[in-house]
Amino acid sequence: MDLPPENPTKPDNPTTPNGSALTDKNGWDGKLRVGKKAEIVNAEVLSDPDYSDEDAPPVEQILADEDILDDYEKDTDEIDLVHSRISSIPALRLDRFPKIERLCLRQNQISRIEFPSNIGPSLQELDLYDNLISHIRGLDHLLHLTSLDLSFNKIKHVKNVNHLKELKDLYFVQNKIQKIENLEGLEKLRNLELAANRIREIENLDTLTGLEELWLGKNKITELKNVDSLANLKILSIQSNRLPVISGLDALVNLEELYISHNALTQISGLDNNRNLRVIDISSNQISQLTNLKHLQHLEEVWASSNQLSSFDEVEKELADKKELTTVYFEGNPLQTKSPALYRNKVRLALPQIKQIDATFVRVA
Repeated sequence: MDLPPENPTKPDNPTTPNGSALTDKNGWDGKLRVGKKAEIVNAEVLSDPDYSDEDAPPVEQILADEDILDDYEKDTDEIDLVHSRISSIPALRLDRFPKIERLCLRQNQISRIEFPSNIGPSLQELDLYDNLISHIRGLDHLLHLTSLDLSFNKIKHVKNVNHLKELKDLYFVQNKIQKIENLEGLEKLRNLELAANRIREIENLDTLTGLEELWLGKNKITELKNVDSLANLKILSIQSNRLPVISGLDALVNLEELYISHNALTQISGLDNNRNLRVIDISSNQISQLTNLKHLQHLEEVWASSNQLSSFDEVEKELADKKELTTVYFEGNPLQTKSPALYRNKVRLALPQIKQIDATFVRVA
């Protein structure tokens, strides 16, 4: 005797005994059908894995079972919590430390900036390097900050910092910033770091007249411009960009260090007014002649590795009279690759004042 199966399969389309489809009076067979064409509401979520909605409610935070600040005195002026797996700033209960001046929360899992208002009058240095921050906010009460480090986060837009009038150092290294903006009013700023972002143009720096250091390496900049107002600038770092020529530096008469390696330079030019230069780095370009350095009498270091320099006569002509010159780098040029055995001796003969050639110190006889 055959037994029916234990789990009989229900037919997809039930029928009556005479084989016709089983439907109601309106012809509906009881199945819910969805159209094949679906509409994606937030398409940017698929194209950008780091997309975040600035107006979305905060993700629920699970508070830690232990108080990692339990050993700190209430009147402490410095808290250092590096790589401590912190995801919630409110969970730290920082309102217990009204005299804190320096707070370091490097290498944690913080995605939202939230500080109690009572630490505002004392906090001067805030380090949030290497976290998960996408949006700059929550700094309204920290009016006495002199140093703010938001490097190695996921920030796309510079904003909500221009009320921090006491800032001297501001760091945005390795984020996703495409535009220099919203820095008006930071007249006390001395050091601005925007390296390793997605910036294509130098702009909106007119009000930063006190700036002494500007770091823009590893971006997508194709032209040196809009820096005329930075008359106090001493250090300009713009290596690993897309510059075909050195230009736009005429107003930077106090410039002492210029780092412009890993670009698309074919010649040295545009330095006529930069007579206070002490260090110049033109390594890893396509420069074939060492020229236009004669007037830079205060040069101490010339970094020119991995170019197309081939003339020791040019080295002597441009650099022999520089009494303050101590270090030169020429490795990776035809100067060195064509006669590596004689290279160092030829450099020493051309530049007897040198103390270091490439990474090797020169022995004094």
